[in-house]
Amino acid sequence: MPHKTPLRRWPVALHGTRPVLLDGDAWQAYLHGFERSAFRLEVHQTYTMPTETETVRGFLAAGRKPDGFNASWHRTIRDHAARSRTMTRAKVVRRPLTPYSRYLFEWCIPGNVEAGENYHIVEVGDRPNPGLPEQDFWLFDESTVVHLNYRPDGTQINRELIQEPDMDTYLAWRDLALQNATPFRA
Repeated sequence: MPHKTPLRRWPVALHGTRPVLLDGDAWQAYLHGFERSAFRLEVHQTYTMPTETETVRGFLAAGRKPDGFNASWHRTIRDHAARSRTMTRAKVVRRPLTPYSRYLFEWCIPGNVEAGENYHIVEVGDRPNPGLPEQDFWLFDESTVVHLNYRPDGTQINRELIQEPDMDTYLAWRDLALQNATPFRA
């Protein structure tokens, strides 16, 4: 059921207080330890992740997708689904697609969906942003918010646990993203 609280415009009330940076085991505890649901809003068109450098390069060279591609992430998705935990993602897309977005659409997202992730596309194209923030975040169990902070080139700066977030705003952003999205179909 959609959340009915009026939306606040970015960046008003985006942060709570006392952000805590998450890395390593602390981050993994959130990603693997949620109980009911995980929602991710992705707003950037390019992500420069060191663990993806070789596979993105292979994709751009019209290479063959490696055997077992993304197997550990797919196992994570399947494990959550087996425990009746939902994983949902909304990806904001602008045209023309960046090479990274093409990589996602062709090599990454289909396997994520097959493994059980609910993946949605929010295409903004010629229409204005429907009111979503310019901030990537995870929302766990409708109670915990983690920002993913990136440089303009898509390099991740950090993961930031937001303490005392305005949950009504994050829930409204989730609902707004999904209302303006189309489920990904391979």
